Amino acid sequence: MHAVRLHAFGPAENLSYEQTPDPVPSPGQVRVAVAAAGVHLLDTALRQGMTGPYPAPVELPTVPGREVAGTVDALGEGTDPSWLGRRVVAHLGMAPGGYAELAVTDASRLHALPDHLGEAEAVAMIGTGRTTLGILGFTALGPDSVAIVPAAAGGIGTLLVQYAKNAGATVVGLAGGPAKVALVRENGADVAVDYTRPDWPEEVRAGLAGRHATVVFDSVGGDTGRAAVDLLGKGGAHLVFGWAGKGPHDGGPLTFTPEELASRGITSESVLGPAMIERAGGDIRVLELAALAAAADGTLRPAVHRFPLADAAGAHRALETRGTTGKVVLVP
Repeated sequence: MHAVRLHAFGPAENLSYEQTPDPVPSPGQVRVAVAAAGVHLLDTALRQGMTGPYPAPVELPTVPGREVAGTVDALGEGTDPSWLGRRVVAHLGMAPGGYAELAVTDASRLHALPDHLGEAEAVAMIGTGRTTLGILGFTALGPDSVAIVPAAAGGIGTLLVQYAKNAGATVVGLAGGPAKVALVRENGADVAVDYTRPDWPEEVRAGLAGRHATVVFDSVGGDTGRAAVDLLGKGGAHLVFGWAGKGPHDGGPLTFTPEELASRGITSESVLGPAMIERAGGDIRVLELAALAAAADGTLRPAVHRFPLADAAGAHRALETRGTTGKVVLVP
């Protein structure tokens, strides 16, 4: 098979498209003929030798990627034979191996795909979709809500805008550049602005006509995140799930002292990790099932940005430079 391997930590160019031996599923595992593999911003950090959620840098050489969809083409010993030949999607967890034509995973991680749900869309929902629903577990949205979504043209941002609109909320979508702003507006945002413009907070205030935001879904941090928080009214919530800003003063999580929060009358909390899983009842598959069901019935429509598997390096570069929209997916 062909796979993308990383032999040394460093730039995107270190990702090498190579011929490698076909993996063999162990007992209780399946092998998936991959039709789509997800690319996550975390992958770009791991590629550089950062640890992310891992206790140490990943072992090299490695095949990155933790989200795959395709067809089961081989079974390990003792695996339920009904999986063979079925279209499936799986999040590989902490194990890498997704950037490949073939990937192995435990059968317990599989979800069968409905006939009308594409593999690329399923890959978007198994990771990005489940995270989106996990974030939304920290707030209740309705007609009185005013939600600000920075990075609204990204994978999670696209889904947050759709969910909030479905709930009847007023949605403010922030994106970098006119093309992305247009996509955010087409996705349903009531107010869509370019956060690279210095006067964007004034544009938002004008668009809201005196209303204050009730929640900020912050994946950017830095100056952009702080300016968004400044638009919150009393009782507003700042929900943090990243700090990927690329501006000169962006990046890094926002921190507030208890005194600041009390004086503003707002809350601020990180919604990733154990807190999210706890909200899901301790089972991350609950969020995966809900995300896939929402895509299958059309409630949520993931945006997908496809790259050939052979151009995984290009996908990483585009993701790191904000040159993508929606979920980035590699297609063998």
